[in-house]
Amino acid sequence: MHPYKTAPAIAFWSRAVSAGFDPRQACSCDGPLIRTTDLVASAGSCFASNLVPYLERAGLRYLRTEPPHPALADAPAENLGYANFSAAYGNVYTPRQLLQLLRRALGQFRPAEDRWHCDGCVVDPYRPGLRYRASCDAEFDLLTAQHLRAVGDVFRQATVFIFTLGLTEAWVSAADGAVFPACPGTVAGQFDGGQHRFVNFSVAEVTADLEAFVTELRQVNPGVRLILTVSPVPLVATATGGHVLPASVYSKSVLRVAAEEVRQRHADVTYFPAYEIVSGPQAPDAFYAADRRNVTDAAVQTVMGAFLAACGIEASGVAAPARAPAASGDAAAQLSQIIAGAECEELMADEALLGARRP
Repeated sequence: MHPYKTAPAIAFWSRAVSAGFDPRQACSCDGPLIRTTDLVASAGSCFASNLVPYLERAGLRYLRTEPPHPALADAPAENLGYANFSAAYGNVYTPRQLLQLLRRALGQFRPAEDRWHCDGCVVDPYRPGLRYRASCDAEFDLLTAQHLRAVGDVFRQATVFIFTLGLTEAWVSAADGAVFPACPGTVAGQFDGGQHRFVNFSVAEVTADLEAFVTELRQVNPGVRLILTVSPVPLVATATGGHVLPASVYSKSVLRVAAEEVRQRHADVTYFPAYEIVSGPQAPDAFYAADRRNVTDAAVQTVMGAFLAACGIEASGVAAPARAPAASGDAAAQLSQIIAGAECEELMADEALLGARRP
């Protein structure tokens, strides 16, 4: 006798992957991931926003602390997915960015570079694509304080927090290491090589940031459970100077290892294998669009079918989101439409994707 004699079928590649792959069996968790009584919050890369419509349609309670004022119900929606998450923080790509968001909401960190003055407006460097910007510093201070209160409510009230890790590459302020969601100058602001520094976080750094986030979150919300996932969407571009393919594989590998390290060290932290379901060798070619980067609706539906099954819920279909119309008109209007149509700030790093539409 040896251990493989009694191992279940899911332990063998020939039985669990080569033939009869069932994405619902890929998640190992004790009990349901989310219960109907839970209050769910989430953050992460653009892929993370795909989860939310499924959760809500399945009858789970998704926490939203920063809805638009009723008087603005007819106004165009915010850009870049800022309205897709529990509060209007938009895409959070790295654990360091998430940790700093928590500390900002708790009043423990204030970035030295906390605003940019551009074209008569005050731009939030940590939400650079906002459609509705402050017109002066006083208004910016009020809006930022209101936003951070809403973010703090998310961290305090959620009983389940889902975080989708997206990137290891980031641009930070040389003054204090504050992480920007996009390289300054790509969405807004001006790039300054003396003020803005590129980092590519290591396994040790990502793991330490996740560890700190779990510990500090539970200081204000002791009972919260966490679900970690890794986005299967590759990098738009790399600033390492190398080829984007190995850079992307490095990034996802680091995130996957860090997620596992933190899962093993903390109770009530679960890993859900969205990355493996979409990008593993068993995945059909149709899970990625022709650009081999964007994940298709079929892939999202498969992931969420497995996710809801792990919650004890039968999945239901969700229509694909409407796409923004092609940009037209003057240069300012073109850029505004491009930003509105993009799913994430990261996209703005690739001029080729924006093409002639960008002024």
